Amino acid sequence: MDILSVAGVSKTFPGGTVALQATDLAVQENDFITILGPSGCGKSTLLRMVAGLDTPTTGHIELDGRGVAGPGADRGMVFQSYTLFPWLTVRQNVCFGLREKGMPQAQQDEIAQRFIAQVGLKGFENHFPKQLSGGMQQRTALARALANNPRILLMDEPFGALDHQTRELMQELLLGIWEQERKTVLFVTHDIDEAIFMGNRVVVMSARPGRIKCDLPVPLPHPRHYSMKTTAPFAELKARLTEEIRIEVQRAAGLPL
Repeated sequence: MDILSVAGVSKTFPGGTVALQATDLAVQENDFITILGPSGCGKSTLLRMVAGLDTPTTGHIELDGRGVAGPGADRGMVFQSYTLFPWLTVRQNVCFGLREKGMPQAQQDEIAQRFIAQVGLKGFENHFPKQLSGGMQQRTALARALANNPRILLMDEPFGALDHQTRELMQELLLGIWEQERKTVLFVTHDIDEAIFMGNRVVVMSARPGRIKCDLPVPLPHPRHYSMKTTAPFAELKARLTEEIRIEVQRAAGLPL
């Protein structure tokens, strides 16, 4: 069942820069779609329009059959930068959206504690962001997004600023939560291994001006472990995606294909 429909959506910025050509995308319930492509291909622009942070130049976006006209609690957003309120503790950051809904404090605390524990931050509830590592700040941002119970989770290179080891730990953490919560996820990345390991579909975008070039299923079972990266299905899909991205990078640079 499709819960998100992107139909004929394009984006042209002032001055005539085309960031995204007319694009269609159907997202089904519980999909984990990774959006992959070279820099400047419109990945983040597409995600921001789904989030309601940017307005399409043409086309329309619907979530559960309702048009997206701006930000809403039905979409949880996690950015690459650590977008926490520095004057609030971990618990207070996670409770922020719940408080805005007018939820009773006891219920806020119960929900917050559940997701704080789920992202592995039990014992850090009263810490401020400056007291946390980058990975712990992103765990807090993830807990905050999940606590609001969004219909879809939108993630814009959320692990891009983390070191390699922390990034792998966060990938496994997010997959575990997805397998448990069965949320629908749109996840932007420029990392091919991450796109394959995380997604059940990989959407590859072409070089500027952007468009969806191909939409490939990922034939790997769940739960996933890093040992899967040594399997033939992983290697075959990585080779195909590497070639697709190579072509787009060369096209963007004006080099012969």
